[in-house]
Amino acid sequence: MNLYPESDLIPLSALQHLLFCERQCALIHIEQAWIENVFTAEGRLMHERADSGKSESRGNVKTECGLLLRSLRLGLSGKADVVEFHYEDKKSRKLSQVKPIEYKRGRPKEENWDRVQLCAQAICLEEMLGIEIAEGSLFYGKTRRRKDVLFNAALRQETEDAAKRLHELIASGQTPKAVYSAICDNCSMIQVCLPKAVGKKQSVSRYLEKAAEEL
Repeated sequence: MNLYPESDLIPLSALQHLLFCERQCALIHIEQAWIENVFTAEGRLMHERADSGKSESRGNVKTECGLLLRSLRLGLSGKADVVEFHYEDKKSRKLSQVKPIEYKRGRPKEENWDRVQLCAQAICLEEMLGIEIAEGSLFYGKTRRRKDVLFNAALRQETEDAAKRLHELIASGQTPKAVYSAICDNCSMIQVCLPKAVGKKQSVSRYLEKAAEEL
């Protein structure tokens, strides 16, 4: 099994950037560009509330917030919003279940972006604790409900493939060309990416000139 050195670990959150758009991922993690919009701001505030670093115990369950994660196999590091540690009883310290919970601002998605990120958290915990984790949950701000996610073989493979692709992209040092699609309109990086300019084979300078004329 190949393991990544500590110096090569990539933020776990980059997985979702990669799956959403490889160009966005490269702009953020290769070119170190970042622009916030209302959606990213709402998501950041939700994560900050969840990542308090506090812990509490209720019955047989201990909840840890903002738990640091790492996987040398995936080459990822990051932080879990919430991890629940379920014990067999109040006196026993024997774990019956460990469950990562990730907070998202919007609604459940058809795509696996959120599920892959959560699965990566589970793989980190498995590596750190030497256990197996069967499922986790995604909590969505719009619905105010948890959605359980099973870490089956297909999702685990997709997560490992995404982590490998992420490392390949970062190692290449190359930002993919822009291709405009409907998802671009809600991306905070659209003014850096300029997908319409590239999509129409215009120069960036001409695109900016045209935008200035319209104003």
